[in-house]
Amino acid sequence: MAFSRAVSLVALAAGAAVHTQAAEVSGALNPIRKVVNLLQAMQQKVTAEGEKEQDLYDKFMCYCKTGTQDLEASIAAAEDKGPSVASAIEASKGKLAQAKEDLKAAQVGRETAKKDMAEATAIREKDAQAFAAYKAEADTNIAAMTKALGALEKGMSGAFLQTGAAQALIRLAQSSAFSDLLVDADRQELVSFLSGTSDYAPASGEIIGILKQMHETMAKDLADEAATEAEAVKSHEALIAAKEKEVEALGATIEAKQAQIGELGVQIVDMQADLEDSQASLEADKKFLKELKTSCGTKTSEWEERKKTRA
Repeated sequence: MAFSRAVSLVALAAGAAVHTQAAEVSGALNPIRKVVNLLQAMQQKVTAEGEKEQDLYDKFMCYCKTGTQDLEASIAAAEDKGPSVASAIEASKGKLAQAKEDLKAAQVGRETAKKDMAEATAIREKDAQAFAAYKAEADTNIAAMTKALGALEKGMSGAFLQTGAAQALIRLAQSSAFSDLLVDADRQELVSFLSGTSDYAPASGEIIGILKQMHETMAKDLADEAATEAEAVKSHEALIAAKEKEVEALGATIEAKQAQIGELGVQIVDMQADLEDSQASLEADKKFLKELKTSCGTKTSEWEERKKTRA
């Protein structure tokens, strides 16, 4: 305002001087006019600078407004994100712990299944060996009885008694295996006959009857044992097949759980890093917002003072 009044007074003075000095000025600009022009130019410059400063101030205030809004929105989003990410981390940790338990259970289950197969196979092999030994002995005894019956039925008892088959039958008749099959009287009579210490009348058929009974019993026992062995083999094969499927399924579970554990571990690390970054950004945004508000407030005060000075 003072500057404007000065310019006005100079202009008035210049006007009066023009009337009094018009006759003396020829072809050259009046010095007072020069001053007036200079002052007017200065006024225009000051006005332009003021408009430029106003424009800069307005832009800065726009930045203050939008920057504050953006920072406040970012801070609000970060404050909402923090608990959500923390909750997701805890949930993933729970899944990780469960996956590790599932992995351990699957590993133990697979080892148990393999152990069961090994034990079952060892028992099966032992039982198979026992059956093979029993069958070999039974086949030998049945063959000896068959030979004895053939010889006796043909009346060739004398020749048969000199064979090793007769001695084998003696041992068989005296063994504990036939304690429940022969009464003592029949056993004694059979052993006496096979030893050649008793008379034998082919017509009586008593010895042949005893041998046939022993033959039938042994053949039946062998057939029963063979059926039991076949069923045991079948059961063992079914057990091994089931255990192999179990091992395969548990193996797939182990691979899946190992992959899940790896993925969860990476997810947890990533989320923890994200949470740390978010917290750091949140603190930085809060600090910058505070500084921005202070700076904007200071700029406003300075501008008000500047406007007063220009007025």
